[in-house]
Amino acid sequence: MKKNRGIKVLETRVTITRITEEDYISLTDIARHRVVDRSDDLIRNWVRSRNTLEFLGIWEQIHNPDFNSVEFDGFRMQAGLNSFTLTPKQWIERTNAKGIVSKAGRYGGTFAHRDIAFEFASWISVEFKLYLIKEFQRFQEAEQKQLGWDVKRNLTKINYRIHTDAIQANLIPPELTGRQVSLVYASEADVLNMSLFGMTAKEWRDANPGEKGNIRDQANASQLVCLANLENLNALFINEGMEQSERLKKLNRIAIEQMEILTSDRNLKRLEGGTD
Repeated sequence: MKKNRGIKVLETRVTITRITEEDYISLTDIARHRVVDRSDDLIRNWVRSRNTLEFLGIWEQIHNPDFNSVEFDGFRMQAGLNSFTLTPKQWIERTNAKGIVSKAGRYGGTFAHRDIAFEFASWISVEFKLYLIKEFQRFQEAEQKQLGWDVKRNLTKINYRIHTDAIQANLIPPELTGRQVSLVYASEADVLNMSLFGMTAKEWRDANPGEKGNIRDQANASQLVCLANLENLNALFINEGMEQSERLKKLNRIAIEQMEILTSDRNLKRLEGGTD
């Protein structure tokens, strides 16, 4: 299990953990919305009911190829009897269930796949379920935005070393001063800026005096993917001895072609908060 995260639902903190690339929500925390000290009893009462067992069994049959249907049938036959008891741990061990997980330790408890957690929340309180779904959706949207930011931040590093090494090896003679070296790097950065954005870094700053950062900080994911590709290509062209004016023309043509493809890519649209 990965590090737990949490959301607040009607003043109740509900923990979320990531298991096998899926979000699992704490049933223990959901139960505490109704009772503070007997949350485990509440979960056991829910698990042993016939309707719950039917739901859990169907969910496992859909999502879990290793589910033990024979043991499930045995539980289902006993469901409804006053003498029938069942704990989440017994359900997991006997049926090899994957939708519910018991986690030991200080931050442990009973977790369930979001489909199952929403069902349990409905049993606790319809109002709580609706707010849980709302807060969970908000939580997922925030994580997607963070993912998009991380990808954009990392993309700015792609091929950076290749590009700067090519500039250093081919365009910077040893007699240049530190300031002259900086101007060469800035000039080559602007080759990329002009190719992709149609303006230099200075032109962007002059046109956007109130904006923080630089022109690349404002780029979307598609532009950053294209920029990483252009860095690699410009390094190749520099190593081949191509003049800067010719490189600019070729890179601009390539940028236009790549942006037409990238702006229609559905995965990049998701990173930028778009829809399919």
